[in-house]
Amino acid sequence: MNKVFQRGGCVYIMTNKLHTVLYVGVTSDIISRTWEHKNNKYPRSFTSRYKCNKLVYYTFHSHIEEAIATEKLIKGNSREYKKQLVHSMNPEWKDLYDELTKE
Repeated sequence: MNKVFQRGGCVYIMTNKLHTVLYVGVTSDIISRTWEHKNNKYPRSFTSRYKCNKLVYYTFHSHIEEAIATEKLIKGNSREYKKQLVHSMNPEWKDLYDELTKE
């Protein structure tokens, strides 16, 4: 009998230095994925081209399917909606990556 183990996921928003570009993504490993964005692991990607290397928002979900649905909801909304999401969690728009990597 095969068992399917569901893993959680995280929806996140990256931005550039001047907050003019917002990138919404989903991942099962927020720390590694943010590191990849910060270090331009994929030089031709959207986040590398637009220098989106600042993590300003994230939310965890117990199942990756929930995270994917939330990502689609956020992506389908306006820029203003995305800015309000960031502001609700992170009013100073500081980089949240360091908080995630502290032990």
